This record gives sequence, C-alpha cells and structure tokens, in this order.
Amino acid sequence: MKIVECVPNYSISEDVEGIKKIVQPFIDTDGVELVNVEPDTSYNRTVVTAIGEPQAVKSAMVQSCKIASEVIDMREHRGEHKRMGATDVVPFIPIQDMTIEETIALSEECAKEIYELTNIPVFLYNLSAKREQCKKLPDIRKGEFEGMKEKLQDSYWKPDFGSEVHPTAGVTAVGCRPLLVAYNIDLQTNDRKVASAIARMIRYSNGGYRCIQAGPASLEDHVQVTMNVTDYTMTSVYRVYETVKMEAKRFGVDVCGSEFIGLVNMDCLKDIAAYYLCLPSKDDVTLSMDEVIDVVVKNLQVHGFSKEKVIEYYVK
Repeated sequence: MKIVECVPNYSISEDVEGIKKIVQPFIDTDGVELVNVEPDTSYNRTVVTAIGEPQAVKSAMVQSCKIASEVIDMREHRGEHKRMGATDVVPFIPIQDMTIEETIALSEECAKEIYELTNIPVFLYNLSAKREQCKKLPDIRKGEFEGMKEKLQDSYWKPDFGSEVHPTAGVTAVGCRPLLVAYNIDLQTNDRKVASAIARMIRYSNGGYRCIQAGPASLEDHVQVTMNVTDYTMTSVYRVYETVKMEAKRFGVDVCGSEFIGLVNMDCLKDIAAYYLCLPSKDDVTLSMDEVIDVVVKNLQVHGFSKEKVIEYYVK
C-alpha cells in the first residue's frame, strides 16, 4: 500500500476554531489519518501531520489550503518563525511503497490544484524544484509576506504557478522532501544572542555540522536553538544536542529541554538510543518502541513526546 506523509505549516496558533476548520479535511477524507496538530504561540504557527493514500492526502491538503486562505489574514500575522503565507509550506514525504519520482509528481499536482482553487501563487521547492534558486525554502521565503509583492516582480522569482501575491494568504511552497527531523533545544536564558551564537556554531552554512539548518527563537520565558536536521544519518540528533550543551557552557547557560516537531521515525530514535546505551550502532538496539522512547526522552530531556509521534506507530 502506498503511503505518503504531508506536514503542512500554517501561520496560525491561537485561533482554536480556525485551526479546527483548517484540519477538518484531513479528518473527513477517507484514506487519510490526521496524526498530529502542533500549534506554537511564540512562533504563531501550527504544524500538522497527516499520512495516508497519496491522492486522498493531496485532495485533503488542497481543501485545507483553501480553508486556511479564508481563516488567516497575513496582513495581521506576527510571530517568531519566518513565513510568507497562510499555508506557508506543504512538504510531501514518501513513507511506504512510494518513490521520490511519484512523490514529486504528487506535489506538482497539489501545487497546481491549490493555485487553481485559491489563486495563491505556489513555488515548487526542494526535490520538486524546477530551478536552482527554488531548492532551498529559506531562499524562497526571504523577504517574508511583507516583501513578496516586490520580490515577485523580479522574473527570477516568478512562482511556478501564478504570479501575484494573494492579498491576504500570501504565497505557498509545495514540494517533495526527504524525511527530516524538526528539532528544538531549550536554553535556560532569555538572552536571544546566546541562542543565535550557538546556532551559528552548529549550522552547516557557518561551518558547523552538515545537514543542520539552525537559528534562534524567543519564547515566553526562554530561548531556543531551533533547527532542521535534514539527514540524521549524516549528523545525528544526539550529536547536535550534546554540542549545544557543550557550547552553552561558555555562556554559563544550561540546556533545559528539547522537543521534536512533527513525527520521527524509529531509525532516528534508535540512533539516539544507541549512543546513550553505549552500543556500537543503532542495529544493536533491541528494545521495544516504548523502551527506546524512554531512553530518548530521558537523555535529551524531550517534552511532549510519546509513541503517537513515531511514524511506525501508524504504519503497520
């Protein structure tokens, strides 16, 4: 059975009724399972995770994007996370019996249908990108919602579908990407400069670890080093966590927790567990899912995590 994962990010967090409307298509559509809805008020962003039959997931995603364009007004949106649209980004990830090529084709269909239904311009990004400048989401998003009207006047940044920024819903990016780990580390300080300095130390663009994109974020009572681990087999999550702990010492700051955003696969969790269990590799981990989770939660100080955030819990 073909299974695809979709992890749309919406520029909304506190409007509970609005979020319910946005995710309803994932509940109502046969062949789709809504597995996670994760609002963050500091980021003013909600990350949704759905898995299921490819065409069903795509159809639900298109309808959800339409609802988001009716619920969210980007002219009034403010938050810590960079953003350019009501439905900011729509990644598709192959999970079971899906090739990269099939997932790219699915993302292209979705992008076209979103534009035709909503008139929201759409960029194809990551593995779906048709142009080099569109491969990296931060490059597309640069300028954010407020700067998109001027940006799109440059033919270099013409969207793949549409041409003019939607007045209230902005711009959306849709694409196939590999399974990545969205991971944030909490620092016991309100000093954003500390999180920014540590992010510079670990991210690849500044000479840090390969496959790490990182930046600072300010929450209500502390700051975070927020990151995407684009390939945990190249740079393990535990290595990033231990490095952040080490670098935080130079500022006299402790790590006080961490969190995974969205779903994580067991292979990644076993990789983390193997290190803390002093095993040569993840292949030597023979623990159950619950036991692996316990090891990871304890050693990475992970909050809000359970087997409901593990992909294999849903994919039999």
